[in-house]
Amino acid sequence: MQRVMILGATGSIGLSTLDVIARHPDKYQVTVLAANRSVSAMAQLCRDHRPCHAVMFDCDAAAELEAALAGVVDTKIHAGEAPMVAFAQSEQVDTVMAAIVGFAGLSATLAAARAGKRLLLANKEALVSAGALFMDAVQAGRALLMPVDSEHNAMFQCLPADEFARPQMDRVEKILLTASGGPFRGRSRSELSDMTPEQACAHPNWDMGRKISVDSATLVNKGLELAEACWLFNRQPSDIEVVVHPQSIVHSLIRYVDGSVLAQLGQPDMRTPIAYSLSWPDRIEAGVNVLDLVEVGRLDFEAPNLDAFPCLRLAYEAIEMPGGMCVFSAANEMAVDAFLSERIKFTDIDQVIEATLKTVSLCEPSDLAAVQALDGIARATADAHIFDIAG
Repeated sequence: MQRVMILGATGSIGLSTLDVIARHPDKYQVTVLAANRSVSAMAQLCRDHRPCHAVMFDCDAAAELEAALAGVVDTKIHAGEAPMVAFAQSEQVDTVMAAIVGFAGLSATLAAARAGKRLLLANKEALVSAGALFMDAVQAGRALLMPVDSEHNAMFQCLPADEFARPQMDRVEKILLTASGGPFRGRSRSELSDMTPEQACAHPNWDMGRKISVDSATLVNKGLELAEACWLFNRQPSDIEVVVHPQSIVHSLIRYVDGSVLAQLGQPDMRTPIAYSLSWPDRIEAGVNVLDLVEVGRLDFEAPNLDAFPCLRLAYEAIEMPGGMCVFSAANEMAVDAFLSERIKFTDIDQVIEATLKTVSLCEPSDLAAVQALDGIARATADAHIFDIAG
């Protein structure tokens, strides 16, 4: 019986994880649920899944949750980052799903890695902003690191791995990272300037939150996934090729030195990579619809348009800079927030990122405090550029 902690329980990844776990009560037990501040959603999850503990990053939210559940369930309520970190490395927990967006769950994710947990990684910041620190923690703790992003999970499924789930890369020639192209695939740069937040969030294949939907529309998400793949599989950016695949059926491919190309195909449903990450090296039923290739009919592939979507080019450049992806990610978050609040245009997002990368003095962070400091500087710098654009 795996005892599972979910960081980001109220988000889409957290809910999908709970759906998979509920299908296998003989294999998994929900021990700890953690979230930022979604009180009503967390209260419902506690009623449905009866975890031993629930942690809210926001202290006021924790107090509200405790009041909402008083006399209803026996779940113990905790507040702040410290209990998240404590449970992530506790002997009460075997498996940690790291799915909290942003820095809120980063300390707990690092703690789980150092404690040698089975770590299901869906938090991009761990690798994008603190890749060296995180991979050192995984190695030191001998954690079982399972990538949850559909693309990285696909790569992992196409690679041989040792008993610690470490991919064996010695016969790999190229990693092919697929991208749906987002809702604006095929649009020209001039057409993109008038796109609205509602249009950017209308992804053709995936049901995602607003921030990640905009990242898909700008191809920023592919830049972040490119950086993640470099750390996960110990590759250089030149070893990874981004390929647009609008159907989102082929989730990524591995090309070997003998010319063979292995691909992982499946429905665009996050329960597949979650189930594989929970059960590796076994497989379990995930509730996903069967993929009917006859019904799909065709699979298309094309090169990304870097003129229309320069964020991917900026990511390739930022990966080569010390601390560059930390700055890239922070600037993007600020720009996306400004776009969603209609302060800047869609095509201003890449302008903010590029200006921030050029302005901030870059250095490789040596510890978590340095990562957070660089992130803060990048956010303040991006905010100043946004102010200049918005007037």
